Amino acid sequence: MARADGFRTTLAVSGRRVLVVGGGTPALAEVAALRDGGAHVTVVAPRTVQSVSDLADRGVLTWHPRAYASSDLVGHDLAVPATGDPVLDAEVAADAAAAQVWCTVPDRRASPRADPDENVEDRTERGRVVLVGGGPGDPGLITVAGLEAVRSADVVVTDRLAPLGVLQGLEAEIIDVGKIPRGRSTPQEEINRILVEQAKAGRRVVRLKGGDTFVFGRGGEEVEACAAAGVTVDVVPGVTSAIAGPALAGIPVTHRGLSQGFTVVSGHVPPGDPRSTLDWTALARSGTDLVLLMAVATLPAITETLIAEGLDPETPAATVADATLPTQRVVRADLATIAARVAAEGVGAPAITVIGKVAGFTPTA
Repeated sequence: MARADGFRTTLAVSGRRVLVVGGGTPALAEVAALRDGGAHVTVVAPRTVQSVSDLADRGVLTWHPRAYASSDLVGHDLAVPATGDPVLDAEVAADAAAAQVWCTVPDRRASPRADPDENVEDRTERGRVVLVGGGPGDPGLITVAGLEAVRSADVVVTDRLAPLGVLQGLEAEIIDVGKIPRGRSTPQEEINRILVEQAKAGRRVVRLKGGDTFVFGRGGEEVEACAAAGVTVDVVPGVTSAIAGPALAGIPVTHRGLSQGFTVVSGHVPPGDPRSTLDWTALARSGTDLVLLMAVATLPAITETLIAEGLDPETPAATVADATLPTQRVVRADLATIAARVAAEGVGAPAITVIGKVAGFTPTA
């Protein structure tokens, strides 16, 4: 659902053609909420932040990298001016009214500013970082504590796979530090610097991530950086996509009679790569289900290695892409063919692959 008038009024957008003017952080929450609501989104902006660019690269939305023109409204059911420039936003709204296109103008309340009369030492003492695991993507799956932290933040430093819809209507400053595989990326060292700098300025900083911050989320590195700088850090755990993604595709990672355990591993480097520390022989013979994260590009090498190490080629396998989102897809096959099926279906990251008997689970009547 998208929201209007400060996002207190709810509009049904499923299947609607929506034009978003602007690709910076002011547009980020609106684009995400429209995506979550099932809208067909077109973004017009000369440049975009990394998370919006990632959605375009994944085919979730269409991005026209140029300046807005009134003719862009043609064929759209709804316009959302989100440039951050009040004059340009007003121009888009006026054009929409003239073209008889519905238009929502997000509430652009100012970001909180420090009280000039407040003691600098008091502000510094208040500054802290909260690492929030946002869950697998659907804004409804962030924890209550995580949502409360986001709503009380002065600054939200967000990843591309975080539940970006929860950013709607915030007074906080939003900093996008998304990491796009083989694309634009914010170095971890820069993210650490931002967290420390903002907290030392006396601001309440929420580091919003997808899944859980400590499951391949590099949350431990951010805790270390803050601790080294003397910045207080709180952690709000999140629902990890390693379990939630399969569950939302109807796959239990454990099931009596099928599996007594599961192993979660990162597939960001293939077997045999000097950077890999995994014992793929042991994994193939573990008797547990395997849950692979960050393994779309390396899936062919991983499956070939598992078979070579003795895992039955007919072992059920399933890949779940865009779990929880309207674009969620599930590809089912066996170990020998899952990589080819995923490639043929054009599945891209983010995706989770489950290998084991549970991947073929079918509820009985």
